[in-house]
Amino acid sequence: MANKITILIVEDERAISHFISTVLTSNGYRTIQTETGRETLSLISSHCPDVVLLDLGLPDIDGLEVLRSVRQWSSVPIIVVSARGYEREKVEALDLGADDYITKPFGTSELLARIRTALRHNQKVAGSDAPNACFTNGGFTIDFEKRIVTVDGEPVHLTQIEYKIVALLSRHAGRVLTYDSIIEQIWGPYAADDNQILRVNMANIRRKIEQNPAEPRYILTEVGVGYRMTDQ
Repeated sequence: MANKITILIVEDERAISHFISTVLTSNGYRTIQTETGRETLSLISSHCPDVVLLDLGLPDIDGLEVLRSVRQWSSVPIIVVSARGYEREKVEALDLGADDYITKPFGTSELLARIRTALRHNQKVAGSDAPNACFTNGGFTIDFEKRIVTVDGEPVHLTQIEYKIVALLSRHAGRVLTYDSIIEQIWGPYAADDNQILRVNMANIRRKIEQNPAEPRYILTEVGVGYRMTDQ
């Protein structure tokens, strides 16, 4: 089963937020909506969206400050969607790390095209060490383009977080990734300090992909250090 691409909509005007969500949902995306900057930081950390649509005029934190904060720890594609059309603000947003900038009002076709472009660019960056767009390890396969995981030819349904963990490990197959590095790349600095959240997700992953979770073939534990995807 494919994991739907998740888009976080940060917009304090509910009518606009619901309109964007309806358009994206009808085009096969999964959406999360929020109206505040503080919740945006939390949702990026906890839900790991694939793209963020960020309005600048938020009620609690200016969108540029949100952008500046996120870029300290995450490379998630961010498309600024704002009524502020001044060139100076566009340049500032792009200099702070925005991937694109759309001025309201905008057409739905333009929005969808910008999202597809951001996703393609991010996939190229994230998959620069996995040029074949697929990873195969014995009977375990990931199709990065379609976001489909199979084991011995059978599709495996992973949650959004579980998929991101196995994709991260597969792109570094053969290397040990420490607990802290995995947590930082998946959840960001707002995650809990201990490793329990990662251990719970790993236990769920192993139940789904391993024939015997107690004796894993694909993802090995380096005790006290981290996890390693085997490279066969």
